Amino acid sequence: MKLMKYIAAASIGLMALAACTDLDETLYDQVGTQNYYNTKNDVIRAVFRPFEHAFWSIQSRHVLNELSADQLITPTRDGWWDDGGKWRRLHYHEWNVEDGGDAQTEWNGCFQGIMQCNYVIEDLAKLSPDQFGFSETEFNNLKTQCRALRAWFYLRLLDGFRNIPLAVSFNDVSLNTEKQVEPKVIFKFIEDELKDCLPLLAKKTALGSGANLQGQWTQAGAAALLVRLYLNAGVYVGEDRYSDCATVAEAILRGDYGAYEVASRWDAPFDWNNDECDEVIFGFPASQGYSFWHYQGDTYWWTVPARARYYFGDEKAKGGDHNTKYAASPSYDLDGNLYSYELGMPVENFRKYPGDERMKLYRNLGGSTREGMFLFGYLEYVDENGATKRVRAPEQPYDLYIRDAVGNFQGLEPNRWPADKNSNLRNGDHNSGWHFAKYPFYSDEDPHQMESDYTEIRLPEIIYSLAECKLRKGQKGDAAKLLNSVRRRNYPAENLEEVLYSPEGKAQLDENEMLAEWGREFFAESRRRIDLIRFGKFSSGTWWDKTPDAGRHTEIFPIMRPILNSNPNLEQNPGYNK
Repeated sequence: MKLMKYIAAASIGLMALAACTDLDETLYDQVGTQNYYNTKNDVIRAVFRPFEHAFWSIQSRHVLNELSADQLITPTRDGWWDDGGKWRRLHYHEWNVEDGGDAQTEWNGCFQGIMQCNYVIEDLAKLSPDQFGFSETEFNNLKTQCRALRAWFYLRLLDGFRNIPLAVSFNDVSLNTEKQVEPKVIFKFIEDELKDCLPLLAKKTALGSGANLQGQWTQAGAAALLVRLYLNAGVYVGEDRYSDCATVAEAILRGDYGAYEVASRWDAPFDWNNDECDEVIFGFPASQGYSFWHYQGDTYWWTVPARARYYFGDEKAKGGDHNTKYAASPSYDLDGNLYSYELGMPVENFRKYPGDERMKLYRNLGGSTREGMFLFGYLEYVDENGATKRVRAPEQPYDLYIRDAVGNFQGLEPNRWPADKNSNLRNGDHNSGWHFAKYPFYSDEDPHQMESDYTEIRLPEIIYSLAECKLRKGQKGDAAKLLNSVRRRNYPAENLEEVLYSPEGKAQLDENEMLAEWGREFFAESRRRIDLIRFGKFSSGTWWDKTPDAGRHTEIFPIMRPILNSNPNLEQNPGYNK
């Protein structure tokens, strides 16, 4: 049973959200600590209420980490999707303190989640497990859930803003800092919390037993957050912690923190039954009847054409209409010539190795199965009268022919190119850029439509992190074998000699290829920005319609004006207008 899904749905109204910049908040709900906790389920509901907020909050992180990077774009389309230039500013790294939007939502959302966690942590410290029928081990696990979740929120804030306050109490604000603390303080807090949490959390003891733990932090989940922290320590605090990253990653792969294995299919960790996938280390449970925040416009629902419902057969899905917010950054100019950028061009990056299963046209195969990840070319479907039709643009009268290029194609034949050769974010249409479906869009008739849980951490992240650590130490062969242990599932057996990294195949691995492989395996999984920063490419790199930044201050986001105005103790991040 997906415990969190049902608990979270029943816990609405448990407590008010605490403002992120005014930490001296009151509990506006009339249900206070002294009379709320009456049953075992009351305790469980309280613990998992912050998890629902956490699930919702993935949207702002996704926008900031993908649209500011080189793989995903939001161009204008027949006049759609300009929105005052907010998506261009993300792409060009021209955001400012007045932008508000997703950076403000990320700051506020994470601190709201932290304060919810603090509230529950302090409540549970006053309760006795015997009173509610918990064993000491069960109760310690529940208390630790919110500590691990709080560390997850802090890791996101460290990643996005670097200079943040430290708030550890809901009831005693004197324990919280009014001003920002050094990034090393936050780093140490996260590290210590996760190390303390590890022995108190449950452990996935056998393969095939993950469904009972989905939505809960486990030992492997906490350890995986340490891997994330250590892998990026050079970015966050200027310290090389690759050895620590490797040590924790190796322990996870040995099974010290639970039983996990790489799935045989690339899409298994995203499919409707991914709660049973042994590759998933931590995920947020979801389904149509409850929460499904990854099936929202700011994440994956708007990664396809506006009228894709005809192609998928999901016209009645609760996610509403699709839209074209996201597409893959183009590989070709408007004469059909391949660009020569080192970065971006994700479709061409996939094309580099022949036979990639992910490169197939996305199709629903029936019986809750699919193939392929991308949508391109003509998208044909059979209408209610049995006629074969093509998906069309939402307002202009042309059939879509989706291209790995950005321009005004309108109804041009596939082998034709437009006279206007300006390819930029201001000059696209609904044919511009390949679309993608990481999570399946099953039809209305499919009983598992929108049943996929959101996969936050999966085992290949640990494998790739360890591979990068080994590559940086000069252990190229060991790194290659680790990457190959995941990559071999993406290609037919007859292609493996060509596509696997040496010494198991002919492909060559170096740091540039390591970054490219991060981009393939974790395409559109809300992490591209930090990978570019870690490899020194985010502010200095060039990709489609993007030149290098004037400075490195863009590697963290500014603190937005409303946040500064609400707390005069905060200081603006370096490089931004105060």
